[in-house]
Amino acid sequence: MKQQYFIVVLAHSLHGRLRRIHVPHQALYLLLALALFGGFSIFGFVSSYARMAWKVAHYNSLRHEAEELRVRYQNLQKVVDQTNEQLASLELFANEVSVAYGIKQKLEGPGDIASEGRLVPTFSETVAEYNYLRSSNLSRVGFAHRWHTNTRPSIWPVNGPLMSSYGARTDPFSGEGAYHKGVDIASPIGTPVHATADGIVAFAERFGGYGRLVIVDHGNGYETYYAHLSAINVIVGQEIRQTEQIGAVGASGRVTAPHLHYEVRLRKAPVNPYRFLVQVPIRQAKADFF
Repeated sequence: MKQQYFIVVLAHSLHGRLRRIHVPHQALYLLLALALFGGFSIFGFVSSYARMAWKVAHYNSLRHEAEELRVRYQNLQKVVDQTNEQLASLELFANEVSVAYGIKQKLEGPGDIASEGRLVPTFSETVAEYNYLRSSNLSRVGFAHRWHTNTRPSIWPVNGPLMSSYGARTDPFSGEGAYHKGVDIASPIGTPVHATADGIVAFAERFGGYGRLVIVDHGNGYETYYAHLSAINVIVGQEIRQTEQIGAVGASGRVTAPHLHYEVRLRKAPVNPYRFLVQVPIRQAKADFF
């Protein structure tokens, strides 16, 4: 009769007794199968872990490279913003010097008619005339920039503590470095917002993260921005005098709390609003808003 099992003989080391254990073929084959399955499973786990560890290392490397690129971009952006600010400051200083010392314009045209006066207008005069004609067409009362007396921003648009200053800061939403183009002044919703200088409304509607935005053109390249408003009380083309109400403080756009975002721009480049604000005591807060 064919044997259907294996015999395992066990001997006791002290008593010398022998014990036989019958192990069926099926049990041995099952044990071998389980051993093979366990080996393959362990190999699969090890290989999966190795692949996961490689992916994590590769991901960390890519994240480090992305962080370096982000830092380089932020540094470049900061250099560009600082360059624009310096250029605007130099233009402002040049204008002030030319006005203070009365620099005369050069007569253009042939020498024999120079005594008759300049026949060709300068570029700045051409731009000023264009702004005058445009404002004359748009203004409801028919005035132009040349009739404005307070064309340089010089007052606070709203009363309240300064919440975020001009320049580099941490973005309150992303937590990353950002360049703040203006100042944030905290005030309750509905507080009147006043024009900081004479001018003509160039923009008055919603605009992206600015929310409800009013832009006032003061001439000579000066513009002021009033953002996150809850209400707009002016229309495009309307003439505005210094201290007149243009809207109300709100929380529209990309904000975390009600406040007014105020910018001063010269030739479209943001400049530090501090130099244009009346020096009055203000409270410096710790929170940052957009």
